[in-house]
Amino acid sequence: ADPNSDGSKKNRRDVVTRCIESGINYIDACTREEIQAYAEALRGRRDAMYFGFSWYQEEMRNPKFRTAPALLQTLDKGMRIAKLDYVDLWRPTMHEQSGRHTKGEVDEMMKALEKAKKQGKVRFTGFSSHDRPHIKLLIETYPDVVQVAVTPYTAKSKVRPKDSLFDAAKQYDVGVFGIKPFSSNSLFKGDSTPGNPHAEEDDRLARMAIRYILATDAVTAPIPGMINPHQVDNMAKAVKRRRELDAAEAKELQEAMDKAWAKLPTHYQWLKDWEYV
Repeated sequence: ADPNSDGSKKNRRDVVTRCIESGINYIDACTREEIQAYAEALRGRRDAMYFGFSWYQEEMRNPKFRTAPALLQTLDKGMRIAKLDYVDLWRPTMHEQSGRHTKGEVDEMMKALEKAKKQGKVRFTGFSSHDRPHIKLLIETYPDVVQVAVTPYTAKSKVRPKDSLFDAAKQYDVGVFGIKPFSSNSLFKGDSTPGNPHAEEDDRLARMAIRYILATDAVTAPIPGMINPHQVDNMAKAVKRRRELDAAEAKELQEAMDKAWAKLPTHYQWLKDWEYV
């Protein structure tokens, strides 16, 4: 759908409205299009939500934007386009394989984050990466800058018994937002349209996946993509339930996740690296 169409704008505003009504208070915008769409959906009620900002096309994945001045230019441009006076969390998106960044490039990113915070443009700073050892290293190396990590965490992920990424997150009080809670929708049988034959079962699986993730105390919040107010209501139901799954629920979710991972698209096979965190 065209993000600039009236229908798309109304949809985003309706979803954000239901989120606010339900007590959901964080939006993670990861592209120029999302930054614009969500800033507009929040117009007039900006203080109701924490706004996570990343314009990944013009951040660390792009070799032209790996210096502090270039990254700050991206932030300024994104804020200007979206008419944002401030950003709650700036969390630039890094490569999936963070070995592709030099130490010098990482230093530049940290400089940009520190400067933006000093200038009062952003309140909190962090980054997004899919590389566990690298995230742990960055938390330990830049404890004053890394306040948040955005990283995959699925309904099949488990905490490593030792040397877990979460050990570092807890030690340095770093917030962790988990992307891809539904393994890029591979968990579901239906197509997410209201009333499709699998809607009820998929809603139940979505609730169980969110409860499973919320039971991990080092995860600040999962980030599910929600395309209509009904899905917001379903997520709110999940939050209100007890966290721990009973034996039957755990078995159902595990079997559904085994099937989900068996049918992961080629470009999402890397999610399997996130079974132990």
